Amino acid sequence: MADEPLVLGIETSCDETGIGIVRGTTLLADAVASSVDEHARFGGVVPEVASRAHLEAMVPTVRRALADAGVTMGDIDAIAVTSGPGLAGALLVGVAAAKGYAVALDKPLYGVNHLASHVCVDQLEHGRLPEPCMALLVSGGHSSLLLVPDITSDVRPLGSTIDDAAGEAFDKVARVLGLGFPGGPVIDRWAREGDRAAIAFPRGLTGPRDAPFDFSFSGLKTSVARWVEARQRAGESVPVADVAASFQEAVVDVLTRKAIRACKENGVEHLMMGGGVSANTRLRALARERCDAAGIVLRVPRPGLCTDNGAMVAALGAEMVARGRAPSTLSIPADSSMPVTVSQAVS
Repeated sequence: MADEPLVLGIETSCDETGIGIVRGTTLLADAVASSVDEHARFGGVVPEVASRAHLEAMVPTVRRALADAGVTMGDIDAIAVTSGPGLAGALLVGVAAAKGYAVALDKPLYGVNHLASHVCVDQLEHGRLPEPCMALLVSGGHSSLLLVPDITSDVRPLGSTIDDAAGEAFDKVARVLGLGFPGGPVIDRWAREGDRAAIAFPRGLTGPRDAPFDFSFSGLKTSVARWVEARQRAGESVPVADVAASFQEAVVDVLTRKAIRACKENGVEHLMMGGGVSANTRLRALARERCDAAGIVLRVPRPGLCTDNGAMVAALGAEMVARGRAPSTLSIPADSSMPVTVSQAVS
């Protein structure tokens, strides 16, 4: 283990300042400073607020990670940073910090893809990723199915959301129900007390002529809003728990159904789930049930590694080092629209 690279990872793509330190595939520190409470009163993430929060949290969070890992900056072998996709201003803070640390320490810099990092983080908990594997990434900004022959150089998108991402739909439905922000955790809690078969909400893009691996949650969100509005106009109470459970079931049914189909049609025996929505308890349970029935091995990191964090960035950076990938140059940009097919920003 001592011979493996010690990599510091920096994540600032949205509203979490994440600093992770890994040695090989062993997690040594995962420090996160979240600004979610500052965004709650706005009902969503405000980019300018997120960027300022990253500036204020960067150095203290790096120091906390180093202390947790029991190492110093001089021990670090490489710096990895999320280069994209994400909020441009937020990404810029992390990329600038990473460049500064790389120059000051005279260490190689690896600008990595946020989505590929969500896949690679599973190595810290369940060992090396099988190649190929299927990845279902679900978060506030992304809902994607990816075929991954090589996490450092070959990530192939099979499908993605054509409108609202799954996490975005959770946030908007939570707002309709008056449950606050962020919507994912609170809907998950309410849904446990509800009947997931109470309301037959639609399953988007599941018809025979629809794109088999794309997602659409905008219509579902609108259907929930209209159902609630109709109850309110009629002077009837809204069964919040039942609405939450039925909405959540519609989302996880589509996600897991398409993921299993993607595995079968591509001859892949391992499904990895990542992103903040993969912390949802019903999604994890239904994915486990359907994978077991289909003979597919399911890999899901613990909830704390599903949301944005620096450990996932460090994990992908360490994999880049281990596979002998060339470092990025100091001219790498903060690329808000970085495609998932690009695991590493070279220049």
